[in-house]
Amino acid sequence: MSATELPVKIDDARENLETELLLEAVYRHYGHDFREYAPASLRRRIALAMRHERVSTISGLQERVLHDPASMERLLLTISINVTALFRDPDFFLLLRRKVLPILGTYPFLRIWHAGCSTGEEVYSMAIMLQEEGLYGRCRIYATDMNNSVLRQAREGIFPASTVQQGASNYSRAGGTKSLSEYYTSAYGDAIFRANLKENIIFSPHNLALEGTFNEFHLILCRNVMIYFTKPLQQRVHNLLYESLAMFGILGVGSKETLQFTPHEMDYEQLEAGSKLYRRIK
Repeated sequence: MSATELPVKIDDARENLETELLLEAVYRHYGHDFREYAPASLRRRIALAMRHERVSTISGLQERVLHDPASMERLLLTISINVTALFRDPDFFLLLRRKVLPILGTYPFLRIWHAGCSTGEEVYSMAIMLQEEGLYGRCRIYATDMNNSVLRQAREGIFPASTVQQGASNYSRAGGTKSLSEYYTSAYGDAIFRANLKENIIFSPHNLALEGTFNEFHLILCRNVMIYFTKPLQQRVHNLLYESLAMFGILGVGSKETLQFTPHEMDYEQLEAGSKLYRRIK
C-alpha cells in the first residue's frame, strides 16, 4: 500500500485534542508555533503529513516528530505554505517600480524586509528591479522565513529553468527593461542567479508568530502569509510590521489580504486605489 493509500483515522471526538497536543509538543520541543494557524488549513496539512509519514493517527505523528528531527523538518515544510514565483502578481511589482521606488530613491540608504520570503523568488525579483532602477547599491534587503529548508534554497539562488522561464512573462509585465535571462546562467536544467544579485541580501530565520522587530525599514513586503493565521495572530503580526516600519514607509501585503479591521487600519493610507501597498502616515 502506497503512502497516499494508507488510511488516516481521525474522528471528530479526538481530533481537536490530538491536534492541540501535537502543536504544543512541536512548540515546546522545537520552538515552532503553529497554535494560532487557521484550523481548517492546519487540519488539511496535518492529514497530508500523516500520509507522508505513514502513520494513522495524529498521536502517531506527534511521536514521530518528537523523536526524529528529519520528520519534524518534513512536517515544517508541509505546514508552511511555500507558494511563490518570480514577479508574482506583476501588477503589484509594476506599481512598486513606478510609485514606490521613486519614493525610496529619496533616501540615502534603504532597508527592505521580505517577511516570510519562502524560497526567495520575490526577493530576487526585488533585487533585479532595484538594480534596474539604480538603487541596489545603497540598499540592504532582509529576507526572512521560519523554515530553514526554504531559506537554504533561497540563499543558493538556484531554481528549475522552467520556473524562471515562466517568470519571464511576469518580469516583462512588471516593467522589466532587459531580458530576464541576463540575470542568471543555465546549467543542468537549472537557472543560477548571478552572485551580484545576492550581495546586499541577508537571508535569516525569523518567526513572525514568536519574534519581534529587529530593525526599522522603509519597505516591508509580507505577502500571502497572514491568510493562514487566526485573527489574534494576524493582529499581533500587524503590530510587529507597524513597529518595524519607518514613518512614511511602505507596507505591501498579498492579493487576498487587507488592512481593514486591523489595529492600525487608520495609521496607513492606500498608495493607489485597489492596490495592496500602504504608506504609514501615523
